[in-house]
Amino acid sequence: MEDMIKLGVSSCLLGEKVRYDGGHKLDQHLKELLGRYVEWVPVCPEVEMGLTVPREPMRLVGDAVSSRLVTTSSGIDHTDWMIQWANKKLRTLSSMDLRGFIFKSKSPSCGMRSVEVYDAFDVQSKTGIGLFAREFMARFPLLPVEDDVRLQDSSICENFMEIVIAGLKK
Repeated sequence: MEDMIKLGVSSCLLGEKVRYDGGHKLDQHLKELLGRYVEWVPVCPEVEMGLTVPREPMRLVGDAVSSRLVTTSSGIDHTDWMIQWANKKLRTLSSMDLRGFIFKSKSPSCGMRSVEVYDAFDVQSKTGIGLFAREFMARFPLLPVEDDVRLQDSSICENFMEIVIAGLKK
């Protein structure tokens, strides 16, 4: 497996039961089709930073630029803990020769676009970026990234993989 392309991926997309409700979001297309050509590097920010399964759901609050990661019922703010963990994880990932990352859409930690953000009046807008995804994209601005929903489009998936493969030829 040493010569395989390494792609980071949200763990739940591979069928790992790491979600807040104890479930997963297995994406057969990713796991079975792309999995033949890549070595997955699974990441679950919430579990890896020490939260349990199951756990209280979280959401982004504030505004799109400086949103906070807060539990929905108890209001516990996990933002600083997540960012601190993410910085450590990104140092580890930087030594792994990743060629890209596939994020879980809509996730307050892994969504790379259009994540719900709630303002002070509990009004939501789909303008956020998950905290881990934001930190990842800032740290690795040249690595190709996509999410599970967009990769269902065969032309987007093909383009993503072409960019990933082209990165190997540098």
